Amino acid sequence: MDKELTSSIEKVRSAVKEELTHYLAEQRDYLTSIASELIPVCDALEDYLLEGGKRLRPLFAYAGFMAAGATPTRTDIRAMASLELLQACALIHDDLMDGSDTRRGKPAIHRHFESLHRQGSMSGVPEQFGAAAAVLLGDLALVWSDHMLHNAGLSHESLMAALRIHDEMRIELMAGQYLDVREAGEKEFSVERSLRIARYKSGKYTIERPLHLGAVIASPAQSEHGQLLNVLSAYGLPLGEAFQLRDDLLGIFGDPTVTGKPAGDDLREGKRTVLMAMTLEKASAPARRELQRDLGNPTLTVQRIEELRTIITETGAVAEVEKLIEGLATESKIAAQSSAIAADAQPFLLALADSAIRRSH
Repeated sequence: MDKELTSSIEKVRSAVKEELTHYLAEQRDYLTSIASELIPVCDALEDYLLEGGKRLRPLFAYAGFMAAGATPTRTDIRAMASLELLQACALIHDDLMDGSDTRRGKPAIHRHFESLHRQGSMSGVPEQFGAAAAVLLGDLALVWSDHMLHNAGLSHESLMAALRIHDEMRIELMAGQYLDVREAGEKEFSVERSLRIARYKSGKYTIERPLHLGAVIASPAQSEHGQLLNVLSAYGLPLGEAFQLRDDLLGIFGDPTVTGKPAGDDLREGKRTVLMAMTLEKASAPARRELQRDLGNPTLTVQRIEELRTIITETGAVAEVEKLIEGLATESKIAAQSSAIAADAQPFLLALADSAIRRSH
């Protein structure tokens, strides 16, 4: 990626963070006027939203806006920044459902509030308090995502067009999350089911729908005459799936100092990913028994995780997933060069594709 594109992406990230900082400061004033006990809520959500984060969803919304042949204003970026609040909701709830201890190298929200309960010598059960707090903070982030979008200052036409995409995106996200939870109860792994979950739980709301959101904010008529939206889907859907497949690989093989999650965390959680479904399809009977015995064991040692990684690699599943990622990336990049997309936007879309696929966290 050339320096100019890298600089452009960083400028968008900075602009998004600036809008989030301003919005969260306003919400802190409001919440703390209700009760000082809400200060830890403000602190936790500010830390969660402002420290770290790749800002991928606002970046893809920005790219969708550019694809329509326009340049976003500060008002438009404020509307796009609301996607970070939706992402916060999804991650906070996801960590609670998965029983994850960390996120970005820090305690997950439910663990953080468990600690606050213990530190304050409060009555009741710390774990129950942490879980309740995580549900509520996730819900609050979801409400704020709506509120920030509604109050960004968009024209009536742009807002109405954006809300149609926004509503559909959230429905798809919740459907994908439920399918992911349900998958844990299935007796057999399935590549097909795991790919569908990857599409709805992550791919669509990470890339395709943000692209659509940006495009219709720029040009509300796009929601009725959807040639551009179709082309953005042809770019965004395969890229979204490739993004989730990369996430699956990082969940088992990622460096904890980079990912912010313990080594092999997906093995301890027993996640039903495409990678694991492919592994079990390809594994010999003894290897399959070993994997099925240990998947979902929260007490797996680092040494045992390394042994399981070796088994997974030896089945050829890792190479197969890498091949699938490359194929999806190629499909996406071909779509990015469609004449329906403004020429100035194409290098930005191609750069974002590389950023999403070749990431290390």
